[in-house]
Amino acid sequence: MIRLDAATVLLQWATGGLLFLWFTTRKHEVSAGYGWMIRLSFIVIAAGGAAAGIMNEFLPVRDIAAIAVAVVSLGTIKRKNVTLDLVAPVIGSIGLVAAAVDAAQGTGGTIVNLLRVFVGMMFLGAVSDAMLLGHWYLVQPGMPRSILNELVSSLRWILPFEVVVMLLPTGMVSVLNGSISDGWNGTLGWFWVACAITTGVLVEVTRAALRERSYSAVMAATGLMYLAILTAFGTDLVARAVLA
Repeated sequence: MIRLDAATVLLQWATGGLLFLWFTTRKHEVSAGYGWMIRLSFIVIAAGGAAAGIMNEFLPVRDIAAIAVAVVSLGTIKRKNVTLDLVAPVIGSIGLVAAAVDAAQGTGGTIVNLLRVFVGMMFLGAVSDAMLLGHWYLVQPGMPRSILNELVSSLRWILPFEVVVMLLPTGMVSVLNGSISDGWNGTLGWFWVACAITTGVLVEVTRAALRERSYSAVMAATGLMYLAILTAFGTDLVARAVLA
């Protein structure tokens, strides 16, 4: 089983987004403005995670880590050393370990919980950054398309792991075979399957679009990533909600 709470999900999202910020900018091919946009976006999300934790069910290590992620990211906004962008994800990861271990208490599923939290962190971060990076081509149209290709390819590799960790016992297999009720006569279980499949299809279509030479192909890829965010969050959050 796994706990669904806003504080952990928001910290996952912020940590993953900041991790893929480093992945995207590590070759210094993207302008500094992109880094400012990503950091500011995930500073707000990390701060929201801290607030949600403090107001609802305070978990010291997780929620202090969320605050630290926001503060460290704010402190690195104008720095040119992209290696420093790894500091915030490391801090966020410490908070996520605490959240996963706490959620697994009494269930014996610590390893599975850790896998779900960290794979989900990378999954949500990759799909969000892919969409945001696509928009950045409007600002920096001369940016190499290979950067977006790398990010979409990363998402392609992460998706199967996201599905597998949600199937591990006790997981979505139990929902699909009726051992665990989703409260909707199995509808949510099959909705999860549809979200996972649709995310995979959108990733493949995006990769195909990026093989086209026209600039409009990048905009098409960005639009597809908008849809992929919806289905990706469905893949992650629906499973969490049903298994909570």
